[in-house]
Amino acid sequence: MRTDAKRSALTGLWRQLPFFVWLIAVWMLLWGQFTVLAFVTGLVIAIFVTAVFRLPPVELSGRLNPWWLLVFVLQFTAALIQGSLTVAWQVIDPRRQPGVAVIAVPLVTDDDLIMAHVGITASLIPGSLVLETDRDRRIIYLHVLGTRSDDDVEHHRRAVQRWEERLVRAVGSRAQLEAVRSARAARGRGTPAKDAAKAPRASGEGNA
Repeated sequence: MRTDAKRSALTGLWRQLPFFVWLIAVWMLLWGQFTVLAFVTGLVIAIFVTAVFRLPPVELSGRLNPWWLLVFVLQFTAALIQGSLTVAWQVIDPRRQPGVAVIAVPLVTDDDLIMAHVGITASLIPGSLVLETDRDRRIIYLHVLGTRSDDDVEHHRRAVQRWEERLVRAVGSRAQLEAVRSARAARGRGTPAKDAAKAPRASGEGNA
């Protein structure tokens, strides 16, 4: 009996390890430092958060695609660099001020972990900040710089939706993967974003 309980505890710890590592990575990204000190403090914060705030276990999809995970990391790094340069140029350009807007981005998945990752990714890229998340309607509201026309707004909206697609391709369930593929095909046919987002909800539960 004791052996089974110990095995169950180890299994639960192993399943939560990716989430634990992600907390450390987010901490280092928020501070913009990839040092030993940043890792140690991130480790302390992750232990504190998981020990004090006893949230329900995060249910992972059980699927991991290393290639798309690498693509996500590389494209995220490129977006960080490009966003930093763009915002810097908008600040020093004396000819015009960058337009700002609050946009609603409909997502395909209603999985808490995927939505959180999309929001964090969008907020970490300079020039955009998540203001609110509506889980029931699967909508993320963003404050973005550099919006002077409807085309700019749509560009930012599609950019966030592509981050969701990359995350689902990397760590999402098969049901989520099919859902984002269908939504992408609908957008390719010119279906409005609000209609494309009405696809059946795809959560990570029960899809390994």
